[in-house]
Amino acid sequence: MNSLPFSPGLGAHAVTISRVADNQWHAVENDLVVGRGHASRRLDGRTFVSVDTWRGAVFDQLAATMVADQSEPLYTVVDEADRDLAASWERVGFTISRREFEYVVPTEPPTNLIDLPSGVAISAAGENPLRELEDAVRTEVEASVGWQTMPAEVLPWQGGTRPMDPSKYTVAVRDDRYVGLVRVATMTRRPRIGLLAVLAAEQRQGIGRALLSDALTRLHRSGFEAATAEIDETNLPALTLFASLGARRTGSTLELGKA
Repeated sequence: MNSLPFSPGLGAHAVTISRVADNQWHAVENDLVVGRGHASRRLDGRTFVSVDTWRGAVFDQLAATMVADQSEPLYTVVDEADRDLAASWERVGFTISRREFEYVVPTEPPTNLIDLPSGVAISAAGENPLRELEDAVRTEVEASVGWQTMPAEVLPWQGGTRPMDPSKYTVAVRDDRYVGLVRVATMTRRPRIGLLAVLAAEQRQGIGRALLSDALTRLHRSGFEAATAEIDETNLPALTLFASLGARRTGSTLELGKA
């Protein structure tokens, strides 16, 4: 694989950056690996990169080599509290493109529920109508704030038929048509609310709140005391909804990009 030496200061060993696989780089000093870089392509087709090293100069060398080796736009995600890491990526030309707030929301059933509109019911999901609803939601979001504000795991699938597990979804149904959905992942320490969406024509009727409340109630019955969620800082309706259900902000993450 390609290697690129970097000259150290007087009395130090040279650091060599090598691309050891299509998506991996190593920084080697005196026959020891002192840093690793990794690139991965997500479902939306974007490439995200990461660097693992405890030395700032090695970070800069690895990141610069990774950027030079790839012509496409690159992205990375960092904890906003880790200002040193964010600054390291900014040194090599990355800029902040979005911010997500992290929340913990209690599953205790809320007391201020809103009745569903007449003719609307909450149900388990079937795959084909679920895909149709997600496509419709995607089109609406893309035409307004942009789908890039949605969680990475539900961004458009560029490799053909995107993965979908209907068992993770609950839907709102009106006249045999899906009008809203909530997605819950439980394969983590705390369940995660991955997506909550209602068609534009059906919004402001309490459907989103009812879907979220139903999901939290089900989790509570299963023995979970809380769930997590990530919400884009610009999504004021979602921020307001989660706050009304007792959600507590626990942190934030930054997505940085370099064209």
